[in-house]
Amino acid sequence: MSTITSSTFTNYNVPPSSISSSSTQFPIFHLTHFPKHLQCPSPLSISSRKPIATTTQIFCKSPEAEELSPKEDDEWLQKLPEKNKPLYSHSLPCIEAWLKSLGFYQSKDDRAVWLIQKADWHAHLYLDVTDLYIRYLKSGPGNLDKDVERRFSYALSREDIENAVLGGP
Repeated sequence: MSTITSSTFTNYNVPPSSISSSSTQFPIFHLTHFPKHLQCPSPLSISSRKPIATTTQIFCKSPEAEELSPKEDDEWLQKLPEKNKPLYSHSLPCIEAWLKSLGFYQSKDDRAVWLIQKADWHAHLYLDVTDLYIRYLKSGPGNLDKDVERRFSYALSREDIENAVLGGP
């Protein structure tokens, strides 16, 4: 499930006529959840006029938010080869739609990394050039003494990989 968060920023713009000719106009931002205004790192020559305040609300998607619409994912899921075909016969968009259908979401830091959080375990899945790796994290729920990593060849069928990956550590 994707979530959207919002942050509010107050922008104090100083009218251009109140700034010396050797400086340019820089807005000073104030995060509304901080009690004091953030100070400009290098003071500008500013007149005693009161700054003009505007408030802007910025919306951000969570990392779990999907980039493709469910309709687009459905199209790629319909194009999936048979489940007994090797994973190397699948296109990347098909593999991505398949992973999303299993509950994975793509990392924003590394597009080859997929994350999943199940009730019993958490894992990172890596789409490497020659193999698919899954690392079950000891920091997640469960009683793992250390991270457990498994490697699967793309020559294995999608069904075999799915059963092995979702089987947990």
